[in-house]
Amino acid sequence: MFIARLTIAVCVATLCTAVASTVFALSLDDAKANGLVGEKSNGYLGAVNPANAEAQALIEDVNRKRRQAYEEIAKRNSTNIRAVETLAGEKAVQNTKPGNFVEGPGGWSKK
Repeated sequence: MFIARLTIAVCVATLCTAVASTVFALSLDDAKANGLVGEKSNGYLGAVNPANAEAQALIEDVNRKRRQAYEEIAKRNSTNIRAVETLAGEKAVQNTKPGNFVEGPGGWSKK
């Protein structure tokens, strides 16, 4: 179980790095720094400012790629996708830079 969890953690870290390099006019790092998007505990991005269409497009693209990667990780490790999403969410929130947004039980807050 430990090795499977470690494998999932390594894959999630690699995924987050790869997805962050997605080419958009608005980069993921810029969107986070400008308070447009934030990390959610479910392993996906969310819109802090839902009125920004460019941020919405970025969120949809990144989340689609994350979902595909989570499905592959779950399949490779013979585990439930929810477990992968939860672990990815924990790691993403932990790795969020100070000043960027994370979503908690009370809504969005700066880390």
